Amino acid sequence: MGEPTTLARPAPPRRRRLPDPLHRPAFRRYFSAQTVSLIGDQVTVLALPLLAALTLGAGPAEMGYLTAAALLPNLFFSLPAGAWVDRYPRKRRLMIVADLGRAGLLLAVPLLWWADALSLSLLCVVAFLAGTLAVVFEVAHSSLFASLVPRADYVSANSLLNGSRALSYLAGPSLGGVLVQVLTAPFALVADVLTYLASARLLARADIAEQPVDRSPGPRLVAGVRYVARSPILRAVLLGTTTLNLFNYLFAALFILYVTKHLHVAPGTLGLVIGAGAAGGLLGAVITGPVSRRIGIGPALILGLVAFPAPLILVPAAGGPPALVLTLLFAAEFVSALGVMLLDITAGSVQTAATPQPMLAVVAGFDRTVNYGIRPLGAVLGGALGATIGIRPTLWIATLGALLGALWVLFSPLRTMRQLPEQ
Repeated sequence: MGEPTTLARPAPPRRRRLPDPLHRPAFRRYFSAQTVSLIGDQVTVLALPLLAALTLGAGPAEMGYLTAAALLPNLFFSLPAGAWVDRYPRKRRLMIVADLGRAGLLLAVPLLWWADALSLSLLCVVAFLAGTLAVVFEVAHSSLFASLVPRADYVSANSLLNGSRALSYLAGPSLGGVLVQVLTAPFALVADVLTYLASARLLARADIAEQPVDRSPGPRLVAGVRYVARSPILRAVLLGTTTLNLFNYLFAALFILYVTKHLHVAPGTLGLVIGAGAAGGLLGAVITGPVSRRIGIGPALILGLVAFPAPLILVPAAGGPPALVLTLLFAAEFVSALGVMLLDITAGSVQTAATPQPMLAVVAGFDRTVNYGIRPLGAVLGGALGATIGIRPTLWIATLGALLGALWVLFSPLRTMRQLPEQ
């Protein structure tokens, strides 16, 4: 017999590299803190309205008030908080304090319920105070992000952070629905308390070299408003997302009530459907980088403004056998979750790139004042319309009206923008 043939040994497979931001320990801890906190947030997003609807007997108008209470701090405090945070040198500390404060507020809800002292008014107070702390956390995050991430990594870092948010949409509602059924809605909030504590611990361990603050005199609030108003890029993004959010919160105020009371979907089943549909967000976080490189950052942003609200048309269209209803709800959640990741990653990257570092918090504050401030108005309007013309017609108005947001960006320089803008 001849000598055995010696086959060339195949080259070992290349190890897949971690995304560049994850090579930095400080970013890894920051990223982990965001991930665990966002999962808890999604438990609360489901548990609070279910608590109001199923335990406290809230109707359409009351659901609108509760949603508005959590969002009103964005209208009242975002701009002054942003101006203050820009001048405060320890933004990480602010985020830790906000986490601990929200943990304490949410822990009060099951204690009040256990003492038979919980009312819808008190629940709105808790939602308002937690929303106030969320404003401080988010405007500080805008500046801390730029201290952690080089400009070239904005899209990849935002993809990671929004991927965490997509994971929270996947796991949080499913966990929340199960916890509500097993523990009741008040005690389901304890899960969010634990995640805020974990987030605070991880942030405390993150060694972040924060940028020096600008202590020059001058009206920071006015400077932030003027800068956005004069920037065709920031102005178009703000107007587009604000229009979308106005109509989306008409929808959000009534969605859970409509699905549970009119489509007769059980809380646990609803949580599983929303959670499974949120897998679209994970896909969106993965594809946003390649899509933005292929078609350009501006066209990708416009695509997100359409892909986020359009699938929600399936919710008021749902009807027929339970299996068909659940299929339509899943499809709406899946494609919409993909769209919101595409929108948030591109919009966040564009806004950070187009804003000078010393103004990041105040510009983020102005953005939240307008963009988030419109949300409670949408929620209250949604509750009022639901009580007046009916929940389903209001959902039709909300889902179709949200598509108008894309027009602001379509007729702006972003329509043909390939790369991140210069300041």
